[in-house]
Amino acid sequence: MTPLLIIIPVVLLVGVLALGAFMWSLRAGQYEDMDGAAQRILDDSADDAPPDKR
Repeated sequence: MTPLLIIIPVVLLVGVLALGAFMWSLRAGQYEDMDGAAQRILDDSADDAPPDKR
């Protein structure tokens, strides 16, 4: 019974931290452009540019 008194608050704390991180990522705009990254990886126009010669 004693391990449950330790495990339950720890699990609740981890859950609240995970929810807080998820809410922070929503407010920071991490999920606004889901298709942009998928399209950018297929776009090879940046690979065709000549390298900088400085």
